[in-house]
Parts: sequence; structure tokens; C-alpha cells
Amino acid sequence: MKLKFETVKDNKTICTYIEKADRTLAGMGFTEHSFAHVTHVASVAGKLLKDLGYKKHDIELARVAGYMHDIGNVVNRHDHAQTGALMAMRILDHLGACDEDVAAVITAIGNHDEPNAYPVDAITAAIIIADKTDVRQTRVRNKDQTAFDIHDRVNYAVKQSSISVENGHLIEARLKLDKSVCSVMDYFEIFLERMVLCRKAAETLGCEFALVINKERVI
Repeated sequence: MKLKFETVKDNKTICTYIEKADRTLAGMGFTEHSFAHVTHVASVAGKLLKDLGYKKHDIELARVAGYMHDIGNVVNRHDHAQTGALMAMRILDHLGACDEDVAAVITAIGNHDEPNAYPVDAITAAIIIADKTDVRQTRVRNKDQTAFDIHDRVNYAVKQSSISVENGHLIEARLKLDKSVCSVMDYFEIFLERMVLCRKAAETLGCEFALVINKERVI
């Protein structure tokens, strides 16, 4: 069976794992990793490949991998990408997905998170970019700004964010950052490794990666 996004989006087991994984991360003090995050990653990854002219089924597989990429957090945050890949293989096998589709999805999931992440192919590269650029105020769970850690502060400072393909070869992430909450240096303190990874992922897609903060290109 060829995988379709709607098949995994409506799957009770996958939804249960996403929900429980987010509750686990909430208990550890992490930012939101719920349906909002995975749906965003699925949507952005699919759109990137669509805008770059990839085949329809590759776009579908990117959406599937994006939706499932964080299920390993239900077990433990440590090595969650590799754990999630094994969990996804079991689930997709039970759904009757063909071997080629299963391999594509678990490759993307297993290679999406630093420090072991690497954009080994186009689907993985799209997942990496979509995941690592999802920085936004609504991901902050902590309502007490005086108790923010740097991750809370940086996410809370991002008032708007978007990502698009420009001129067919430039993947541009744009942020509107409230500098009264955090500085650009604060952003790079925790996201530099992720931005370097996004640059490598863009290269895999035959593109250049740009980060624009408050209308000024910083990468």
C-alpha cells in the first residue's frame, strides 16, 4: 500500500503517541510538541517539496514523516528520533505500507534531531528545516515570564514566523523578534546548531538557506 497522509493523521495509535509524548515533554519543562507542532512540520515539509517541484508521493511521505517525527518522545527524550523511527516502522508495517514508503519515513524520522541529524535525502532535509524553524510564541507553556528559561524566552519573543522558497533556490525563514524579550544573540545561543543543520538540509535540496530577523538577513 502506498502511504497517504490522511491514513496516519486519523490513526488512533499515532494520535495517542503524539498526545502522550507531548504530556511527557510538558512534565520535563519542554515547549509544546503537540498536534500543533507536528501538523506544522508536516505542512511546511510538504510545501517545501511541492514548491521545489518534487513528486506528489514524495510530498505525501514528507507530510507523513513530519506528522510522526516526534512520537519517540513517548518513550524518552533521549534518542527520541531513533526510537521514533523504530516505532513508526512497526506502526506502518501494521498499516500495510509498502517497504519503500516505510523506509523513506523512518529514514527521515531517525535523522531529524541533533546531534545525530543529517539530511541524507530530500524528505529528511524537508523535515529538518520544517522542525528546526518552528519557533513561535504559542509553543511556550510557562505563563510566568519571570520564570522563563532561555528556550521559553526565545520562543515567546517570536511574534511572527514564516518559511518559503524564493526564486526556486532560496529557502528563507523569516522571524519578527521582540528584542525587548530576547536578543538576536540569545536566539543564536540555542539555535545556532539548528540553523547550521538547516543550511546543510537546504544544500541537499539544491538550495541556499537564509534566516531573516526583523527584515535583516543574519544568515
